[in-house]
Amino acid sequence: ELWISLEEHQDALELIMSKYRKQMLQLLQGRKGEGAEPVLKVHQANSLEIESQIDRICEMGEVMRKAIQVDDDQFFKVQEKLAQLELENKELRELLSISKESFEVGREDLPD
Repeated sequence: ELWISLEEHQDALELIMSKYRKQMLQLLQGRKGEGAEPVLKVHQANSLEIESQIDRICEMGEVMRKAIQVDDDQFFKVQEKLAQLELENKELRELLSISKESFEVGREDLPD
C-alpha cells in the first residue's frame, strides 16, 4: 500500500511540475519580447562600467610597476653610495692609523 501511495504521489508531483514548467515557459515567452531590451541595456551599461574599471586597474598596476622600478633604482643607488662610503671610511682609518704610528715613532725618536 505504501509503495502504491508513493507512486501516486510521485505521479501527482510530476503532473504539477510539468504544468508549472509549461506556465513558466509561457510566462517567459510572453515577457521575452518586452523584458529583454531593458535587461540588455543594463547589462551593456554594467559591461562598460566593468571595462572602464578594468582599464583603471591596469593603469594603476602600470603606475605601481613604475614606482617599484624607481624605488629599486633608488635603493641600488643608495646601496652603491653606502658601499663607496664604507670603503672610503676604511681607507681613511688606515691612513689615520699610519699617521698615528708615524707620529708615535717620531715622538719616540725625539730626545727628552
